[in-house]
Amino acid sequence: MEELRSDDPQWIGAYRLLGRLGTGGMGRVFLARSERGRTVAVKLVRAELAAQDEFRARFRQEVQAARRVGGAWTAPVLDADTETEIPWVATGYIAGPTLQHVIAKEHGPLPERSVWVLAAGLAHALKDIHAAGLIHRDLKPSNVMITIDGPRVIDFGIARALETVTGGLTNTGALVGSPGFMSPEQVRGDRVTPACDIFCLGSVLAYAATGKQPFGAASSGVHAQMFRIAQEPPELDELPPALRELVAECLVKEAALRPDLDAVLARIAAHSPQDGRTWLPSAIVAQLGRHAVRLLEAENPHEGDATPAPAPAVVPQPLPARPTMVEGAAPAPPPYPQGGYGYPHPGYAPPPGYTAPPAGRRRQGVLIGAAVAVAVLAGAGAAVVALDFGNGGTTDDKGREGLPGPSTALPSGNGFAQYPTSPSQTGTTAPGEVPERFVGTWQAGFDSNGTNTRTLTIGRNGSVTLTGTGTTYQCEWTMHMTSAGPPLALSPSLLTSAVPAASCNPGVASTLTVIDDAHLVRDSREAGKAPLTYTKLD
Repeated sequence: MEELRSDDPQWIGAYRLLGRLGTGGMGRVFLARSERGRTVAVKLVRAELAAQDEFRARFRQEVQAARRVGGAWTAPVLDADTETEIPWVATGYIAGPTLQHVIAKEHGPLPERSVWVLAAGLAHALKDIHAAGLIHRDLKPSNVMITIDGPRVIDFGIARALETVTGGLTNTGALVGSPGFMSPEQVRGDRVTPACDIFCLGSVLAYAATGKQPFGAASSGVHAQMFRIAQEPPELDELPPALRELVAECLVKEAALRPDLDAVLARIAAHSPQDGRTWLPSAIVAQLGRHAVRLLEAENPHEGDATPAPAPAVVPQPLPARPTMVEGAAPAPPPYPQGGYGYPHPGYAPPPGYTAPPAGRRRQGVLIGAAVAVAVLAGAGAAVVALDFGNGGTTDDKGREGLPGPSTALPSGNGFAQYPTSPSQTGTTAPGEVPERFVGTWQAGFDSNGTNTRTLTIGRNGSVTLTGTGTTYQCEWTMHMTSAGPPLALSPSLLTSAVPAASCNPGVASTLTVIDDAHLVRDSREAGKAPLTYTKLD
């Protein structure tokens, strides 16, 4: 992050700017904080683009569509003003480096198990994006953020607005998009479909696993690189066999012959690691901690500034309702009102009615953030990622970890672990061994013909696995004991595999009570959800 410059605004809408995150073909991107204390990324459109009616109309449409994208693997659009003199859009800030930075500057290629988790997250993100009627068009390593609990995709859909006024080229003659990660149809200027993002996904995965672009580096010349994308096979010899097969399928030249996202996710599910370890190498986890610490340094860059003059009155416009969250997610802050220009004058005033948070609250924010940073550093060996929990699902009528259902969304928040998976993440003390009467394998059915079953395996060390099997799905969850009780308490369940992908979802905390030597009851204590009785198998 860079410091603000003299020509940068101090405020954009209801957000006070903390620094510059970067500059691109669309405009400038700033780190900012709302009055409620949420950290966001605000993209301010270039003035020359804002002056073009065609761009503004497309930008308005793309922002509206991007607001519909929900899921655990993208940065949510929180706020926007597409009607002001200089349009802007605010998204959730992802507290982590880009995949490009991790590979090129910090770590080098990722291990195979990390690439499979990366693949799952990116595929789920694309599914959320496509479900909203968008095509990303510019999936590349610099648009993939790395966090402790998986990747996040940013800048989805907005590239389309730039294409409408440039015909695919910027005013300097450069292509919209990144040549090394474009699809053949983009290179040729053909019609772009969701299959374009599948091709880009293959290129990103190849880069993550090898540190090299599959069609050669841009140093050989952009036009030569684009020719290879359109006409020549990719270089995939360095990829592990299973990954090479997936990437090769994604990089088929003919868009109609590429697999769809369901097929991609099914292949990923068959190779997802099940060892319960963090998805990232420890060196990258430590880097995430350092990133969080640097973010704290930007907490109050304007401390001591003179109070700005009042801003013009603007009537707040409510955002559409936020999507329902999946089980186990912490509530997100409510959406923020639109309004306020904040451009182009440095020191521009905050919106009417703004009151700076008291010093005590700011200090509290610093302490909370510091605690998060320490937790990231200390929990490198404990954090576990949900490999396949998908972008939808609900619980069944017995309240257990559920079958497919209405689409739900998990706000990405600050990018740190959303689901507690170990005592170090939940803040509990390891409770010791599980009482002997609970140890073993237990099974329950929740339909009359026994086609839907749950098998609970409880170890003496407090580890618990749950397998769900039905006629159309098979899923597995992990939990751990948080208290020996009675009753014995379990953490929220973490979905570790799902076939087909996105067929199940995580569950909430629960308790176990032994009835007799052959039966126990698992109760999630949710309103309207009946406990489920298990019978001991061994």
